[in-house]
Amino acid sequence: MAGSIFGNIFRISTWGESHGKGIGVVVDGCPAGLSIDEEYIQKFLDRRKPGQSQFTTQRSEADQVKIMSGVFEGKTTGTPIAMMIENTSQRSGDYGDIAYTYRPGHADYGFDAKYGFRDYRGGGRSSGRETAARVAAGAIAIKILEELGISITTYVSSVGNIEIDDAKFDREEISKNMLYMPDHDAYVKAEEYLLKMKQELDSVGAVVKCKVNGVKPGVGEPVFDKMDARLAQAIMSIGAVKSVEIGDGKEAARLNGSVNNDGFIMEDGRVAKKTNHSGGILGGITDGSEIIITAAFKPTPSIYQKQKTVNNKFEDVNIEIKGRHDPIVAPRAVVVVESMTAITILDEMLMNLSSRMDYIKMIYGN
Repeated sequence: MAGSIFGNIFRISTWGESHGKGIGVVVDGCPAGLSIDEEYIQKFLDRRKPGQSQFTTQRSEADQVKIMSGVFEGKTTGTPIAMMIENTSQRSGDYGDIAYTYRPGHADYGFDAKYGFRDYRGGGRSSGRETAARVAAGAIAIKILEELGISITTYVSSVGNIEIDDAKFDREEISKNMLYMPDHDAYVKAEEYLLKMKQELDSVGAVVKCKVNGVKPGVGEPVFDKMDARLAQAIMSIGAVKSVEIGDGKEAARLNGSVNNDGFIMEDGRVAKKTNHSGGILGGITDGSEIIITAAFKPTPSIYQKQKTVNNKFEDVNIEIKGRHDPIVAPRAVVVVESMTAITILDEMLMNLSSRMDYIKMIYGN
């Protein structure tokens, strides 16, 4: 299977299945000398792990990370960092009924069509559980960015048709509610709506927004490896994401150039912008302003209503999905979006070190 490796210099390779013995990741390209330990990484995994609220799957996984290599006496050694998360709460019997039946909204049929075989226990490699490995790797990238003065704020901006009011944005509120919404009033409405959908055995879509501050101008590539193109690939690779926007995104198509263009100004001796419709990236290269990414997540495909589908004998059948599933994906996906954003930006920054002679001379010159 191709497609399990992401990155050029800071490179991650995830492995494992949702109902196998465990999942994990190998991180290559991490500089030596970074202070890191399991406790730091665990904080990020705890934000993603299941069973934390009535709006997440009740699969009870501790998601306890184990660092197997690449760290000695609390510091990275420059060698590959291998991390493992054991699966401890598999109930593969919940999936016996779908062994020969394709679940609507899932990758079952595509997997069978591609490989002639699929791991039907929770989706195997296409399960959302794979993202725990990304989060473990993302924690390392976030730590490096933090030491460079780069911060990332990620939150749920809408649930269904309930949107936050930007005028009520409260960063502290994000970690105070189960949906990671920065507007308490919107959270209360979203909570009521989700409870109603749970009673109706249905699921809900949502939007996650990610904002990055502190990235200097000049990071990224101008053609195929544009910063926004790489971010879009990284975020779209997260299961259930159906669209990614940078800055104003599709709203830019409704504007005139006179409005959409971000005028440059001098501010405290530096080049700045009066507006930020571009979301911090122009021509695939960062411009020093806030990077703004928006990801739209579809409703969780595993719902408990009876649905029409077909089996692998191509017969029309009905299906009632069992198991433990999230009624909404986005709250647990917030840290996944944050992780993939950090991995991408760090990788681009490391690639950028060879873009100019003066950068090379700073390290290797006499």
